[in-house]
Amino acid sequence: MRLSDLQTGQRAVIIKVYGHGGFRKRIMEMGFVSGKLVSVLLNAPLKDPIKYKIMDYEVSLRRSEAAMIEVVAESEAGTRFESEMLGTTIEEHIDRIVRRHGKRIHIALVGNPNSGKTSLFNAASGGHEHVGNYSGVTVDAKRGEFVYKDYRFIIYDLPGTYALSAYTPEEVYVRRHLVEQTPDVVVNVVAASNLERNLYLTTELIDMNPKLVVALNMYDELQHSGGTFDYKCLGDMLGVPFVPTVARTREGLHELFDTVIDVYENRDASVRHIHINHGEVIEEGIRALSAELKSHEETVPNFPPRYLAVKMLEGDREVEHLLGPQPWYDRLKEVRDREVQRIEKQLGEDVETAVTNEKYGFISGALKETFTPGCNDEVKTTRIIDSFVTHKLFGFPIFILLMWVMFEATFTLGQYPMDWMESGVEWLKQTVQGWMSPGPLKDLLVDGIIGGVGGVIVFLPNILILYLFISFMEDSGYMARAAFIMDKVMHRIGLHGKSFIPLIMGFGCNVPAIMACRTIESRSSRIITVFINPFMSCSARLPVYLLLVGIFFPSRASLVLTGLYLLGIVAAVVTARIMRRHMFAEDETPFVMELPPYRLPTWRSTLIHMWNKAGQYLRKMGGVILIASIVIWFLSYYPNGGEAAGGAAADMSESYLGRIGHAVQPVMAPLGFDWKASVALLTGTAAKETIVSTLGVLSAEQNFTPQSALAFLVFVLLYFPCLATLAAIRNETGSWRWVLLSVVYTTLVAWIVSFAVFKAGILIG
Repeated sequence: MRLSDLQTGQRAVIIKVYGHGGFRKRIMEMGFVSGKLVSVLLNAPLKDPIKYKIMDYEVSLRRSEAAMIEVVAESEAGTRFESEMLGTTIEEHIDRIVRRHGKRIHIALVGNPNSGKTSLFNAASGGHEHVGNYSGVTVDAKRGEFVYKDYRFIIYDLPGTYALSAYTPEEVYVRRHLVEQTPDVVVNVVAASNLERNLYLTTELIDMNPKLVVALNMYDELQHSGGTFDYKCLGDMLGVPFVPTVARTREGLHELFDTVIDVYENRDASVRHIHINHGEVIEEGIRALSAELKSHEETVPNFPPRYLAVKMLEGDREVEHLLGPQPWYDRLKEVRDREVQRIEKQLGEDVETAVTNEKYGFISGALKETFTPGCNDEVKTTRIIDSFVTHKLFGFPIFILLMWVMFEATFTLGQYPMDWMESGVEWLKQTVQGWMSPGPLKDLLVDGIIGGVGGVIVFLPNILILYLFISFMEDSGYMARAAFIMDKVMHRIGLHGKSFIPLIMGFGCNVPAIMACRTIESRSSRIITVFINPFMSCSARLPVYLLLVGIFFPSRASLVLTGLYLLGIVAAVVTARIMRRHMFAEDETPFVMELPPYRLPTWRSTLIHMWNKAGQYLRKMGGVILIASIVIWFLSYYPNGGEAAGGAAADMSESYLGRIGHAVQPVMAPLGFDWKASVALLTGTAAKETIVSTLGVLSAEQNFTPQSALAFLVFVLLYFPCLATLAAIRNETGSWRWVLLSVVYTTLVAWIVSFAVFKAGILIG
């Protein structure tokens, strides 16, 4: 924990001090060093600054400064810091605490998209994060822990990013994590198959000056190409150790974490801090700004002055926001403006372009001395495949064919294990009925829990097959091509090409798909994509489709399923056009997205993805669905206790649930829905699978006609999303206004379209 986290009256032992330069030197000179005992005396009236006691004197620190000091509190240490403890002196006890906690190493994994960063995270920590072969899979920091050689590693998988500027949300997130969380060691994951592009991020990290190790990932691809790379020589040039790794086979991981330990313990002889040379014209400006910043270094503890100087020249918004409140900022800005004008006049280009060119020039020169490229068969294979899947004639038919195959396999292949599971659920119901005597408990177990949860869990095989296809398309690199061929279409409907990937992810689950919208730079496209994502038919709706399609449309199952998914896409397209025309200006953000080489997904990665989805599904069965099934049973069983006068079975329409259904039914009757179908839709607000549970508890499927069943499927597709999705919309848009609009708009669209489908079905039928 950090010193700023302590409450008044608490005591703690200092473990380490973070920060840079003058700030770190000053704070340590004041006695804030490893092993010292510090107490919180009081907070200022506005909670900042805070007064501490250390080495028998009192000192105040701002909360931001205290946040740069790692401590172990008495509560965390599990004992009070008394003068004598079980025969040991307090100094000996504190020394043991410092040694024990000094064995914890916080690591941040930083790298480009498609560098294998998340694969390395999974291999190292045993984590089960999904690995996707396109930008934007990791939209938040994932945390894992493992023990290696008596050290406890706390490892964070940060979003993939190409730089550390303030252009994209990923870049801002990564930089803030490095600054605010101050990891002990940064592991820069570099794709060995694309050194020049990946090393640009390395130069930015060198400017920030953390303890740094480069994981040269996918090194086997470089070797298979016949290329040679003197990575030790390059590491010596950059002052950063390079370690070859192959994350998917765990090759090189021991060497990597041995190096991390050596860097953490200051034992690696190759580590030294260098300055990336930007050419004399730019370096003159950097020196001028650095001199100004160094004179105020104590008030900017988070960054090295040189890094801030470079970012000031580039006009970085985040850095300007950080420095803006300082009383000396106006003077700094004057120097910056003068130097920018001089540099642009001498070089004939803007500073940001000049800095980027110089960095790439530095990288190119370093690689000329250390790297000889080979013949990359992978690139040839990728080009051959792309000539078909991105072809102007074949691209769209191939995409549609893959979608149809996915739905066909989901229904037909999944039917066999689904039938087996249905038989198992039925056997369990019969067994419980035979064991137990009649009564409410028996009815609850048979009709409520087994009937409700069992009615949903039988669709697990179908869900896994769906995710198998989605996972394969993501991991292989095809999903990025789908975004490529769809960019013009997306632009025509008022969206960005990058919007396509979150929309396709919505076929799995709308919640992570909405979170993935953070990768869209344009705010307007991001909000529109978030808003229309619920129209993408998530896997939670699939059990409802399979239930009713299997009963009413078994011979045309694939056609009906494909039609439902396409209808959702059409609804999203129309909504996007309306929003772009009436709510937002045209999006002029450029479409820049990496098209990674095709890679055959490993069975391990695919199975991990499927296992995670199975776990999520089963946890939902034991949580939301179980509770909802019990509540639905209770409302359908009482107030008559399941029996009418004379011992006959009670009419469910007189139950609490029936009364709710009858209250809603007038609105839903024009769509062909009875009160049971109406109340099932209401329960679907918690989770869409609950609709199946409700139908299972109420035995409502026989009340549908083919026309009303199809209208019901359309309503389930289009009406407002589950509570988790609504929460995701609130988090990503930052406003409840969009949540309310989503509920009202999607439900209105669902009613109108379902009404049209029902009436058309009657006319045709």
